Amino acid sequence: MFRSLFLALPLVFALSACQFFGEKVDPQKTWTVEQFYKEAKDELNAGNNQAAIKLYEALEAKYPFGKYAQQSQLDIAYAQYRDGDTTQAAASCDKFIKLHPNHQNVDYALYLKGLAFFKPDFGILGSVFNLDQAERDPKALRESFDVFKDLVTRFPESRYVEDSRSRMGFLVNSLAKHDLAAARYYLDRGAFLAAVNRAQNILQRYPQAPALEGALEVTVAAYEKMGMKDLAADNRRVLQKNFPGNKSESAVEKSAWWKVW
Repeated sequence: MFRSLFLALPLVFALSACQFFGEKVDPQKTWTVEQFYKEAKDELNAGNNQAAIKLYEALEAKYPFGKYAQQSQLDIAYAQYRDGDTTQAAASCDKFIKLHPNHQNVDYALYLKGLAFFKPDFGILGSVFNLDQAERDPKALRESFDVFKDLVTRFPESRYVEDSRSRMGFLVNSLAKHDLAAARYYLDRGAFLAAVNRAQNILQRYPQAPALEGALEVTVAAYEKMGMKDLAADNRRVLQKNFPGNKSESAVEKSAWWKVW
């Protein structure tokens, strides 16, 4: 009895010392995986994205296997996306897909990755200055389109397909507008072959986009300026056939960019 009491004394003194010097015991050390996930989810639902991410990461570190760890990886990606860290959100989606290629929520990971690249506006400045999506660097637009296309192709029955298709249509129009702006830029500056190439890209890749009419106008104008009358005539016929109301002569000969030459 005395021996047991003697052995317990150091523990009592240690606990007393912790209390005396104000040392705090980490409550997370005793948390179950369910408690970790609940606390993290509560933070996420409250909009505390960074706090949620830290808890999810702590859960993964302590309980690296199982459904809670897998769901935490997806929730981290969502929290990063909602917090505006879209680059890291896309990387987290890639990590999840790589680790769990056959998981039932791979379609959601692809959808979230597509949203991370999508960035449909410029925030407050975009609304103030009326900035156009087509004026952005098209790399992210193409990446977003490719991700949504992958989702639609691989998971045609996914609940995210309808919205993904809608976004793909928006992205196609934005990419076509971007190429049309570039084609007109080249035409304005006398780089006629570059203008044709950029316009042809629209005709080949985005034949249903509203920018098709403008692309044909640029092609006709560029061929005319290069002295390629037959090609100009061919493209004018295509323009008039697809857009009967288009006045190709005025579109080419009276446009602002044509007058400078």
